[in-house]
Amino acid sequence: MHLYNAWLPPPVAQETAREKESFSRVVTSVKASFRPDDPDSVYSTLKWISVIDLFIKAKSEVSLEDVSTLVEFGLELFMSSQTKLYVQVRWGNILVRVLNKYRKKLSLKVQWRPLYDTLVLVHFTRNTGPEGWRLRQRHFETITSLVRSCRRFFPSDSAFEIWSEFRSLLDNPWHNSSFEGSGFLRLFLPTNLDNQDFFSNDWVKSCVDLWDSIPNCQFWNSQWAALVARVIKHYSFIDWERFLPTLFTRYLNMFEKSLRFSDTIISWNSFLRCAYTGHWFSIGCMNNVKVPVANGSGSYPFSVDVPRNTRFLFANKTVTPAKAIAKSIVYLLKPGSSIQEHFEKLVNLLQQYYHPSNGGRWTYSLERFLCHLIIQFQKRLQHELQNTSSSRQPELFLGRSERTYFVTVVLKLIDRGQYSKNEHLSETVAAAASILSYVEPSLVLPFVASRFHMALETMTATHQLKIAMMSVAFVGRSLFLTSQSASAEAINIDGGDIYPDLLMVSLSNALLGMDANDPPKTLATMQLIGSIFSNLASLDDSMEESSLIPMIHFSEWLDQFLCRLFSLLLHLEPSSVTNEGLHSSATSGTFLVEDGPYYYCMIEILLARLSKSLYNQALKKISKFVNTNILPGAVAEVGLLCCACVHSNPEEAVTHLIEPLLLSVISSLKGMPVTGFGGRGTSAASTPTKEKSTLSPAFETTIDYQLKIISVAIGYGGPALLRYRDQLKEAIVSAFDSPSWKVNGAGDHLLRSLLGSLVLYYPVDQYKGIFRHPVASELEEWISTKDYLYDKLPMAPKWHIPSDEEIQFANELLNLHFKSALDDLLTMCQTKSHSEPGEEKEHLKVTLLRIDSSLQGVLSCLPDFRPSSGNAMVEDADHTSFLIAGATGSSVGSTQLREKAAEIMHAACRYLLEEKSDDSILLILIIRIMDALVNYGSSEYDEWSNHRQAWKLESAAIIEPPVNFVASSHSKGKRRPRWALIDKAYMHSTWRSSQSSYHLFRTSGNIYPSDHLILVMDDLLNLSLHSYETVRALAGKSLLKLIKRWPSMISKCVLSLAENLRNPNSPEHAVLGSCAVLSSQTVLKHLKTDSKALSLFILGILSSSHHDSLKCQKAINELFVKYNIYFAGVSRRIFRTSNNDTDVPDFADLVSQIGSMSFDSIGLHWRYNLMANRVLLLLAMASRNDPNASSKILSETAGHFLKNLKSQLPQTRILAISALNTLLKESPYKLSAEQSGTSGPEDFQGSTESSLEGALTKIFQEEGFFNETLNSLSHVHVITDAESTSSRGNHANSSFQSLADKSITHFYFEFSASWPRTPSWISLLGSDIFYSNFARIFKRLIQECGMPVLLALRSTLEEFANAKERSKQCVAAEALAGVLHSDVNGLLGAWDSWLMVQLQNIISAQSVESVPEWAACIRYAVTGKGKHGTKAPVLRQQILDCLANPLPSTATTTIVAKRYAFLSAALLEISPQKMPIAELQLHKKLLEELLGNMCHSSAQVREAIGVTLSVLCSNIQLYASLDSDHSREGGNSDVNYHRKEGSWVQFLIERASELVVTIQNTSQSDNSEILTDARHQSRYLSGDSKDDVKWMETLFHFIISSMKSGRSSYLLDVIVGLLYPVISLQVREHAAAVLAGLMKGGDEDLAREFCKRAYMKADDLQRKRKHRNFSGHSLASIHGSVLALAACVLSTPYDMPSWLPEHVTLLAGFVGEPSPVKSTVTKAFAEFRRTHADTWNFQKHFFSEEQLEVLADTSSSSSYFA
Repeated sequence: MHLYNAWLPPPVAQETAREKESFSRVVTSVKASFRPDDPDSVYSTLKWISVIDLFIKAKSEVSLEDVSTLVEFGLELFMSSQTKLYVQVRWGNILVRVLNKYRKKLSLKVQWRPLYDTLVLVHFTRNTGPEGWRLRQRHFETITSLVRSCRRFFPSDSAFEIWSEFRSLLDNPWHNSSFEGSGFLRLFLPTNLDNQDFFSNDWVKSCVDLWDSIPNCQFWNSQWAALVARVIKHYSFIDWERFLPTLFTRYLNMFEKSLRFSDTIISWNSFLRCAYTGHWFSIGCMNNVKVPVANGSGSYPFSVDVPRNTRFLFANKTVTPAKAIAKSIVYLLKPGSSIQEHFEKLVNLLQQYYHPSNGGRWTYSLERFLCHLIIQFQKRLQHELQNTSSSRQPELFLGRSERTYFVTVVLKLIDRGQYSKNEHLSETVAAAASILSYVEPSLVLPFVASRFHMALETMTATHQLKIAMMSVAFVGRSLFLTSQSASAEAINIDGGDIYPDLLMVSLSNALLGMDANDPPKTLATMQLIGSIFSNLASLDDSMEESSLIPMIHFSEWLDQFLCRLFSLLLHLEPSSVTNEGLHSSATSGTFLVEDGPYYYCMIEILLARLSKSLYNQALKKISKFVNTNILPGAVAEVGLLCCACVHSNPEEAVTHLIEPLLLSVISSLKGMPVTGFGGRGTSAASTPTKEKSTLSPAFETTIDYQLKIISVAIGYGGPALLRYRDQLKEAIVSAFDSPSWKVNGAGDHLLRSLLGSLVLYYPVDQYKGIFRHPVASELEEWISTKDYLYDKLPMAPKWHIPSDEEIQFANELLNLHFKSALDDLLTMCQTKSHSEPGEEKEHLKVTLLRIDSSLQGVLSCLPDFRPSSGNAMVEDADHTSFLIAGATGSSVGSTQLREKAAEIMHAACRYLLEEKSDDSILLILIIRIMDALVNYGSSEYDEWSNHRQAWKLESAAIIEPPVNFVASSHSKGKRRPRWALIDKAYMHSTWRSSQSSYHLFRTSGNIYPSDHLILVMDDLLNLSLHSYETVRALAGKSLLKLIKRWPSMISKCVLSLAENLRNPNSPEHAVLGSCAVLSSQTVLKHLKTDSKALSLFILGILSSSHHDSLKCQKAINELFVKYNIYFAGVSRRIFRTSNNDTDVPDFADLVSQIGSMSFDSIGLHWRYNLMANRVLLLLAMASRNDPNASSKILSETAGHFLKNLKSQLPQTRILAISALNTLLKESPYKLSAEQSGTSGPEDFQGSTESSLEGALTKIFQEEGFFNETLNSLSHVHVITDAESTSSRGNHANSSFQSLADKSITHFYFEFSASWPRTPSWISLLGSDIFYSNFARIFKRLIQECGMPVLLALRSTLEEFANAKERSKQCVAAEALAGVLHSDVNGLLGAWDSWLMVQLQNIISAQSVESVPEWAACIRYAVTGKGKHGTKAPVLRQQILDCLANPLPSTATTTIVAKRYAFLSAALLEISPQKMPIAELQLHKKLLEELLGNMCHSSAQVREAIGVTLSVLCSNIQLYASLDSDHSREGGNSDVNYHRKEGSWVQFLIERASELVVTIQNTSQSDNSEILTDARHQSRYLSGDSKDDVKWMETLFHFIISSMKSGRSSYLLDVIVGLLYPVISLQVREHAAAVLAGLMKGGDEDLAREFCKRAYMKADDLQRKRKHRNFSGHSLASIHGSVLALAACVLSTPYDMPSWLPEHVTLLAGFVGEPSPVKSTVTKAFAEFRRTHADTWNFQKHFFSEEQLEVLADTSSSSSYFA
């Protein structure tokens, strides 16, 4: 049994024994509710989902056999519901929860293939259903979560099958299928014990090679990092040593801050040569440079973009995958491994970015990295200590030396990040120090202590003091435990024992930290005090000699503490203006209660741990303070102080605190004016007064304050309050009798608090120290929920179980303020006993307030309504099934009393709506009462929900990690103080009480809501349409909670609310209220199974255009958008025979009605026309998969949307595009794979005619149809000056479409099947407005109806292709792309007859404006088919041959450049790994042409040649790399021969080397600097030299394009060979910055030696230039020396080693040199100032006076170095 259940109140705990049988009954019922012969019966199982979830959340003890049965049935149900996405979402989510909870106990096998098939069917194929995008998004999230949960249950050989399935997707790294392949591998590949034989060193090698195939891609890195991390964790038998340099290179690369430091990439000597000589280093390194360590900004120079749908569909962090990196590092650690060296280098490079002065966008990644390092380290230690990880050998477990090493390294990050200005990082650092202090206290505790003392010395830095106090609070328990351990003697600071000193100093100085003007420091102080006293079992001055804090006299400290606390309370200011009256709260207060639980926990813990004498001492002072001060701004704070006193010792506290306040209130109210509304039995009606009596503001404030203090304080009073029952009754009645509404409200708080204190279950000894720690008796032992068996559970808390006397008192109060108030209310409503309206209103307010207070006080202790069964009432709740145990307290009152209240509230509601409908306070009160009456358990659920949010902020100060080497006591889970676990158990009990009966009546079809519920539901429905927005909102919220519990009520609500939309006479507020309720997910989900409600809902929306109010139209539009987003399909019942309800149309009539609204001609507003078209499409799509639906509807709908392509309404046209892409699914004229190689129609086998062909053919053969259609579609192409740089495909029309419109016109399929399928990076193609979804409809239409479409389209296409307007050419490009890619029978003949000529005309056209669109057209036309993109379309070779044909010699440079642009676009879509012979020959031919034209006279053409060459060469290289392992057939030998020759590679490298020398010798400028402008050089260069420059320019275009394309990994050797001879200033500076980072993270001895050499060389250079006026050194060599010196200075940010002052001073001596030397010195000094600013006051003492003068002269800010 779980500890929370064992610690439930005894009456509830006993009932939990029935839950095992109850769960078994539920599993049986679930299976029985599904009938395999009726697919729709799956919906009847959904009502059990929330019930199953109930047992999981309740942590119930259930039979494992039942769990296995449920999982197997659930998986079977999930797989059989392929077309029912909503069902799969619900069942998938619950299966994930069950599998995750019982994953270690279940023994089952799950096949991966069905899960993959489901995923592909729904999300990766053109199988668009009607479901809204939100449902499809949830479906994807669900199924991927289910795969991750099932992965551990995949049988043996699954890994092999999965790898075989997805490996081929990775062959072409330039196709989006490679991204999908990596995502699928990460998602599916199991790393369980059954599949360990699959993994090997060779497999890891292949993964690393694949990882390297795409550089600079965060998505790609994230997938592989996560997969490798899982393999590292589970398979220690792999030899990871050989992969460490590569892995750490990748990890550092992913942090976007540094460069890879592995010596496998580039040697130190290479960097030295770069710095000194100015030589370039390998461009392969540049690929992986993000930001040099000495710099603070930057990113990948050329990143590879991933389609947004891929980023969405697969788990991907846009930031560094910190969790995967941390997991890998932690599980790579093992004795004797070189991992330690790599890890330390990584930390050395990263640590400076944790410094407070070096924050930036990377801080989140670094914070997550540190957090996950600690979490994974703790998990690994825990598994090894419990020896639960059978896959790891014991000799690989972490020993003391490995643990010490890890802590030492991580402390570097903690040291830098402790005082970070980023709150998340500083808290993570403190939590990390806390956990590590239990592993190696000798390292962590001295660090925390020194930082705390340093913070005390700088009290003005409150930020540091707050963090330092938080850090001490987090390590408090570790300090206590270490002080009692044998190892404590070895830990000291300055020769003294740190523990008593630190604890004493922190506790003493904590008192000074309580400051009303500094909330953060005050809360940190209270957290510290609470942490310290949570560790101590009790506090008493008599324990001084053996005390853990011997220097503290608790009696004196307590006096000082209370004085500081009282001073704090006296100076508090409310954080906001307190709302008075109806919405006032007794617990609203200042930052002490609003910003965290630290204040309340501190005083509860402190007072509960005090000895009797100390408690009495504290109580005396608190009593005096409370009774002598009135603090209206600190009601909650003072009240909680009193509450803590009562909780610790109710008898004493009630006597000394409550009694004086109570008597004072009663005494003060005597003699005051009364209204007679308080329940004394006399009414003010009998003694009418002409003037309303009032109280003075001061008196009113005092009474309000005292009553609220009492109400907060007595929350745990229980039986101690019984002896004051008369006084409490008198105080409550007097408060309600007061003429002040403020005092009435205070009486409300007192009544509900008193009732709760009497009848509710709550722990009474929560904060007392019960358990003693075995290490020291003064310490309290903390406990874990996982360390105990059922028969050895720790002592349960003592609960308040109401006595008979308490229940009797509670019933008295109910009779007085609930029953009698109901009678008074009924009398007022029936007799109108008040003559004065104002007096009647006041009486109604007080009476309703009394009723509300009573209900809020007893909560669900007042029995619920009895449901009805058929026409008879259920006499006993036991007739319904028991689910889980739960009760909030002892039962009071009766069901009859709740029923009476419902009847009277119904009457009162009618009366108020008739007589006082403009009084919002009365209506809100009546809604609150109705909510409490009908939503049984809702208040408890809200309390649990609010409390759960506080748990998310649980402090590390009250958590002892499961790994504890200090006390050598390890546990299975986190340990917490007993009081914290009792708090969780208490809230668990509260949640159980809210849910115990919530689902009882939802699972039975024979039980219905009682008549009283229906009455109140009708009232709430009316109130939800009220003219006041606050009333509508509150009533709507209550109504939705009611109908969610009783779904049978939803239909009635929908019918009523939909009628309000249709009715032209409905007022605005009724429409707004109706939309608010109808837009709830509760209602929208119900429409899936209720065909009548669905019909009326749709017709209501579409018939609401007569509401011309802007608010109404906005609400109706938002309602429709939400319905569209969450659309889950329709019930199959709607397709069956027409129903007998004459008010509801059958499906055919419904479609007909909606269709009539969807034509432009009827004059409907365009938005309603759009909505009607969308609904028509949704219903047509829903009918497609149902055999009972008529195919005529589908064909008519398709024809309707084909006509809409020429609609005058732009939004309707766009929706028509989406609709046709969805509806045109059949492809009877498309050639199969076998037929695509033939050219004659005689080879076409002939397919059955499409069901849509007849309707569509009739439409497109109408005269001028395509002319009108293309003309209409051209208007959608909005030409702007700033178009995006890639084919937007599905993001069309963004310039005039709102988000709401897009949600209606676009489909999820368009989001998940984007084009192009290869990255778009070629900038010379320009900005296009080519919409791939437009091209797709032409392709689908041709495949659906064959060549007649092409014949009808030809003339229009030719006309538009030759049009002058770019928008017309755009749509022509889209249409032609669809035609060329359609692969239908007869297409080859059309190519020969006119399509080829058309393409040639496009190439030779002089117009350049629409080149981007025509390039996209060609790219679309040759795009490969299939998920790999490897199947060539029928016309690809013909199109490529047409492009490859040489142009006539008279062609202009514009046309030449255009042709190359078209070629580069086409070559992007080639799949190199599957190139046929013809494509290989084409590549060879084009390569020769391009190499021969590199000196072309036109710069535009040279750029195009460079780009095309990069695509062409990378294709060849990828083909060659794949071909090297296996031979191919046919003409392969020719290509192999060409590759073996290496002619083009060798030619380029040799030619580049030759030309560099030639150009440098020819140039008249200094050949060590950047080449001067080509135009300037042309005066000096001969004709051959000009050609040489042009050739080099083309080469640079080739290199840059290769880098931008993400293809550089296959051209790396070529690029390195080309760039090596080149000299560059920028590369020198990059090399120096990189060098600074390497010195920080590399070999320390080598770095020290380099610093020495750099200093000597620079010093020698400076002396020579000063004394001899030596000018023999070139500027480049001087710059190299200065860069080396600057790298040394910047390699030690924040620190001040002994050698640094000399280096800085020497560097300053070069400030007078010309640029770029001077700028280097200036930048280095700016960075030096920034990184040393925080500690300069200390570090400047390392410099001599002469050195400081030099620095002052150098700095632009002369005062800085003074």
